[in-house]
Amino acid sequence: MSSRIHRASKTRSNRPGWSVTFSHPRRSDARGKFGLKVRRGLGTTDDAEAERLVEQINVLLADESWWSIDRRPEAATKFDPIAVSAFFDGIQAGSPASKDLRERFISMPSQEEGYARVMLVGSTGAGKTTLLRQLIGSDHKQDRFPSTSTAKTTTADIEIITTPGPFKAALTFMTEHEARCSVDECLEEACIGVVRGSDDARVAESFLEHREQRFRLSYILGGWCQEFPNQDTDDQYEMDFENENDNDALSNEEVVAEKEIATNQARLVSYVAGIREVAESVQESLSSEMGAFQNMQNANQRNDWLEAFSDRLYETQDFAQLSLDIMDAVRERFDLVHSGDFERYSSEWPVIWYFEEQDRDVFLRQVRWFTSNHGLQFGRLLTPLVDGIRVSGPFQPAAIELQNDERKLIFLDGEGLGHSAKEATSVSTKVTERFQETDMILLVDSAQSPMQAAPLELLRSVGTSGHGHKLAVAFTHFDQVKGDNLTTFDRKKNHVRNSIGNAIAGLRDSLGAPVTEILERRLCEHDFYLGGLDRQTSRIPRGYISGISELLNLMENSANVEEPFDVSPVYNALRLELALRDAADGFKDPWKGRLGLEYHEGVRKEHWGRVKALCRRVANLWDKEYDGLRPVADLIRQLQSSISWWLDNPSHWVNNPKDEEEGQAVIDAIRRNVFVRVHLLAERRLISTKLPAWRSAWSFSGPGSSYDRAREMGRIYDNAAPSISSVMDVTSQEFLDSVIEIVKEAIEEAGGFVEGVARPNPVEVA
Repeated sequence: MSSRIHRASKTRSNRPGWSVTFSHPRRSDARGKFGLKVRRGLGTTDDAEAERLVEQINVLLADESWWSIDRRPEAATKFDPIAVSAFFDGIQAGSPASKDLRERFISMPSQEEGYARVMLVGSTGAGKTTLLRQLIGSDHKQDRFPSTSTAKTTTADIEIITTPGPFKAALTFMTEHEARCSVDECLEEACIGVVRGSDDARVAESFLEHREQRFRLSYILGGWCQEFPNQDTDDQYEMDFENENDNDALSNEEVVAEKEIATNQARLVSYVAGIREVAESVQESLSSEMGAFQNMQNANQRNDWLEAFSDRLYETQDFAQLSLDIMDAVRERFDLVHSGDFERYSSEWPVIWYFEEQDRDVFLRQVRWFTSNHGLQFGRLLTPLVDGIRVSGPFQPAAIELQNDERKLIFLDGEGLGHSAKEATSVSTKVTERFQETDMILLVDSAQSPMQAAPLELLRSVGTSGHGHKLAVAFTHFDQVKGDNLTTFDRKKNHVRNSIGNAIAGLRDSLGAPVTEILERRLCEHDFYLGGLDRQTSRIPRGYISGISELLNLMENSANVEEPFDVSPVYNALRLELALRDAADGFKDPWKGRLGLEYHEGVRKEHWGRVKALCRRVANLWDKEYDGLRPVADLIRQLQSSISWWLDNPSHWVNNPKDEEEGQAVIDAIRRNVFVRVHLLAERRLISTKLPAWRSAWSFSGPGSSYDRAREMGRIYDNAAPSISSVMDVTSQEFLDSVIEIVKEAIEEAGGFVEGVARPNPVEVA
């Protein structure tokens, strides 16, 4: 790569003083191509000093021997710290361990300290965060914490610790590179909107809300048609008069002023104009080579054209300049937070924000800048940039009869399971990885449409992983269950409870009788029916308050430690091979359908943009999944289900269990051990040992690149989970051996035994 391509220059931006701009030879853009356009403040207004720093950066750019993170210590002895930071920051991929960062500021209490950890899970819009508000006494109008909505709202991990003392918060953020790539993806989508003929409003919509609905620039930069404070709104469709003064709960300092809104909107107009200018320029250039987009004859040609268009966008200086300007505007929003303390990278991008306050109202008022979704705060909210929230303090329900100063609970909340069956093919590893550390898994489901695809998949995962004994269910919106035949509470309760039986019956064939019996018993013994949760606590009917009280008591008691059993199952490993034969193909075949490599019944080919976004996140070690595309979770699901079936049938027992319940408790302990190991195995085989292949798949560009990417991903999956059969090659045998080994370890750790571990001779494959 010629060093002449990489030249730094000093520039003026929105930052005070001089900045330096250059294409970084070892940092990749959202396509995976080296040469990311970087802009860094030089911390000086002096021309000569700025020139000196820029020249040092040019020395680093001109000599490829410096282009390694290993040379940073040596560079620190030869160059100014500002130049070293500008060049070396961000070279390494990956994200810091957010949970470990939060632990430094607020430690998570243990079970030995008397705390019970309760994880709330449920479909998007089921009301789990609304229920959480009631459990911590968060007023829907006054406190607004955590935020709720019928759409995706909770996208960060939320950890709430009930403890005496002051209120504390530790919030972690996505990395600057993740934020930059999300901005680039928003810009890319907006430019594609221009090609498709969208008007400015639609272009702005694509720009301000990422297609995954997790990264919303409107929160940070303001809305395209944002309402002003005290503005009259069109309420001809409004029916909920209870909330007509909803905005009164925001203090004056929390509402973005009219002047600031006008400034934000003027800036958005300039961004949309810039997007249109860049898109039209690239479109004109590409049309002269490939023909106009509107003249493409079929979907494949249109996809190829749009992929080429996207690649060309990232090669233009105007696109990079626009992205840098937007990132400067995003970074400025952190400067508007005057409370608490930020810990930052050397690039000044925040790592974590910490805040401590005695007054609850003051505390929540400051935390809301990082958690709110209120429209009158658009333009200042940092919510989309937060990846983890941990708060502690004397959180109590508002109802006096529910309060208990000695209650020790930790509430874990996160992103919803998803609306559609497509998103419910497997449960996110963000959820399943927390099964082991929780004492209670509370499924929050809507009584109006209970036990749909996503809750059923959660039950499957909880059951096969051996955590069925932690399960409880809370049906929300119970006050909305109505019908001529549902005239009493008991009739409504029986109507909803029947959905549990129907759901379990549908799972029996795939999970086996022992697992489904555990799930059914737990759900029927620990089911709660709650309504009116979106009201102030004083307006909730007393019957539902009693239900919340019973739920809190169950949560507190969930931390009780079970006594170990003195019985041991014995298994035959030869039977495990037979049980695993469908697992690998059960994982790969649907993915061949998603990638368009083969037809698979009930599976639709995924859009190339979504597949590429998955590659981008895996290649950068940001995530293992993207918006319902969950290869690691899918492999875990298949392996765990097959192993769970096999575990139900030990060859015999040493010290027979006294009854079936004791035997299942022992087997569930093994399931839990297996589940932890299967997570590690799936991530190792699919991600950590396949990173070069993922980065190769990510980097494809030009006509036909979506198919090349799909084939490369198909090869990753074939190698990570090769088919198991009576005649196997070396790769398949190694995969089988690794699964058998982790299962054997899990059984022996729980006190069981494994016999007949076979090692057939694999078939050599050239």
